[in-house]
Amino acid sequence: MRKIWDIPGGIHPPENKKQSVDQSIGALPLPDRLVLPLNQHIGAPARPVVKPGDRVLKGQVVAEPHGIVSAGVHASTSGVVESISLHPVPHPSAMSSNCIIVRPDGEDRWIEHQGIADYGSRDPQQLLDIIRLSGIAGLGGAGFPASVKLGPRQPIDTLIINGTECEPYITADDMLMRERPGEIVAGIRILAHILGNPANILIGIEDNKPEAYDALEAALASNSSEGSDIELVDFPTKYPSGGEKQLIQILTGKEVPSGKLPAELGIVCHNVGTTQAIYRAIVLGEPLISRITTVTGQSCAINRNYDVLLGTPVRHLLANNGFDADSCPRLIMGGPMMGFTLENPEVPVIKTTNCILAPSREEMPPAPLPQPCIRCGMCAEACPASLLPQQLFWYAQSENFDRLEAHNLFDCIECGACAYVCPSNIPLVQYYRAAKGEIRTLKQEKIKADHSRQRFEFHKERLERAEAEKAAKREARRRATESARARGAEDDSGITASVATSTEASSTAATSPEAKAPEAGTSAAKATVEDIIMAAKARAEARKASPEQRRAALERGIEAARHRLDSTRQKLADGEADNLGEASLDKLRAAVEDARVKLADAEGKLAKLDLPDSNDSDPADSSRDTGSAERVAKKLGDSPRQQLQGKIAAINNRIAVTEQKLAELTDAATLDALRSGLDKQRQKLAEAQQQLSALPVDTAPAPVESPVQDAAAAAITRAREKAARLAQMSPEEKLRSNLDSLVSRLDKARARLATAIAENADHVETLRTTVVNLESKVREAETKLAQGDH
Repeated sequence: MRKIWDIPGGIHPPENKKQSVDQSIGALPLPDRLVLPLNQHIGAPARPVVKPGDRVLKGQVVAEPHGIVSAGVHASTSGVVESISLHPVPHPSAMSSNCIIVRPDGEDRWIEHQGIADYGSRDPQQLLDIIRLSGIAGLGGAGFPASVKLGPRQPIDTLIINGTECEPYITADDMLMRERPGEIVAGIRILAHILGNPANILIGIEDNKPEAYDALEAALASNSSEGSDIELVDFPTKYPSGGEKQLIQILTGKEVPSGKLPAELGIVCHNVGTTQAIYRAIVLGEPLISRITTVTGQSCAINRNYDVLLGTPVRHLLANNGFDADSCPRLIMGGPMMGFTLENPEVPVIKTTNCILAPSREEMPPAPLPQPCIRCGMCAEACPASLLPQQLFWYAQSENFDRLEAHNLFDCIECGACAYVCPSNIPLVQYYRAAKGEIRTLKQEKIKADHSRQRFEFHKERLERAEAEKAAKREARRRATESARARGAEDDSGITASVATSTEASSTAATSPEAKAPEAGTSAAKATVEDIIMAAKARAEARKASPEQRRAALERGIEAARHRLDSTRQKLADGEADNLGEASLDKLRAAVEDARVKLADAEGKLAKLDLPDSNDSDPADSSRDTGSAERVAKKLGDSPRQQLQGKIAAINNRIAVTEQKLAELTDAATLDALRSGLDKQRQKLAEAQQQLSALPVDTAPAPVESPVQDAAAAAITRAREKAARLAQMSPEEKLRSNLDSLVSRLDKARARLATAIAENADHVETLRTTVVNLESKVREAETKLAQGDH
């Protein structure tokens, strides 16, 4: 006789099992439809491999496992896939989930399938793959995929088959052991082969199931050669001895530590229903498409166990058992201790559905209202996991999740023993379930936050690395440019090679650690002050830009201004298409107008460069905003009158550009924005003229008109002349003029792009985008001209 250990706590509730074992396992007619949830197990939902309208056969895969911890789903009968949609599923929250809905065709026709009779000669991993693809999950209630549980990394020395079924009312495993013990024993042999033939194989069964014990004993004796090493062990009935950790402690005396798995102790435990399903999958080639389910309770005229097709609506089971809905206060899936209320009888039977309980009001009256805890300690005495339910209850109420985990909340098996003995009728298990869900959610959110942080840090590191590479390239180009300028300065100014050598050596000495200790006798150590000064003058002469270089820089600035104007116009068009608010559109119109003014200023600077005496101006001024006559006037004249005159010239320039744009455009919204801007410019002009007239008469000789003022006046004159020409043109002539201007701009942009590519400049992509935009505009203008869209 094997020694039996006791477990802490436990209770002895009324069993209520006899009413459902009087008849053999029955069968039900086909329902009008089958609802197959994609997630009937712990882990990732299965992935559908069928679509609405597909015809399926019995046993055909309709959803394949997705991920390591997952299980497949199979058609329970032949028929047509009606839809894949949300449907209520068995869950304490009455949630809906994605389901494959099959309408049976009544033929119940199997797909071709074939088992493996000589499984002993097959590799265990091959058998595990079959179990995984067959969709087998734990049928005792947990629903953990069987293939994962049978593939531990540690060696296994003990295999335990759980035939306890300690929950009141439930007799599914009892009837299975009575009627199909041979399949269970054959399934045990398959499990033993997969696990490497453990030294200890135990079947645990409570002493309130004598018929099941006798049936298993007979099955083991009928084939003594195969079953001689399987030990059948019965022990006293006590709830919840059917828990995995509790059964291990009863049969082996080993206690699974908190946070550990039985496999870490060399133990694997499986339910008798799971064992029988594995036998059918391996030997007969049948996937998991049905299970034994108890239908019981005083609200049902018939209490019996059925071999129910997965996906059968609970409503169908009740309709075939004489269900009286008026006498049933609530439906329960599972037993009265660990089950949960069903809000909708349309939910389907799934892989973990071992019982449908339909009690009457007298059989299971409504729970009384909970009262305050009186600190009696009865819950702690009843807990089979040696927890402190009272402390867990208080921490769950206050949402103190850290203390809950410190008190091993997740060791709670939710057996309900604490709530059963509580004199204050506190629903303790509900608090524990809710707290577990919150903790799991917080952990998932933390994992997501950590992943987001890691992605951000990687992205930031990648950008910094790319920027460092760009900086290195820019530095290399800068050094190459300086070297080229230095060589050009030598040729133009006649600086001797010795001076260049001296300059290069002094520069190297300032930047290179190796050069800080120069060898004796080098010319760099003997450089004179005069040589260094001459070299500096040569570099300054090389940096002095020629008129052609200044022109190229101004043309690039004009092209950039045109690019900004095109970009703001596109944003305005997108905003009008998206029906943005009027305030946002006004901002975009103002941005367009600002871009136009800046383009006009850039063109004015280029016009100033064309003047005969423009080359005599300070080269440094060519890179500044000389298009603004107001700022230039401040530099050229010291008197307030000259400053105001420059300001007036600048405003007149802007007014001319705006009037030109008014003559070109037809869009009402843009015209309104331009007219508003023109009114403000005229107001500023009037204020400046008034300030000028208020100044005393300057008796000093009138200053000679500066080149910048001449350029501004010339730009104003050209703008007004262009506006006048446009006003006299026909629509077709305007289109042709616009097309010619675009073609000219495109040719210049292409030339600048080719130069930038040859010089490996930083703004190559900007110029390439400009060329693409101009090509698009040219095609658009040509299309309008060809279609006569005037």
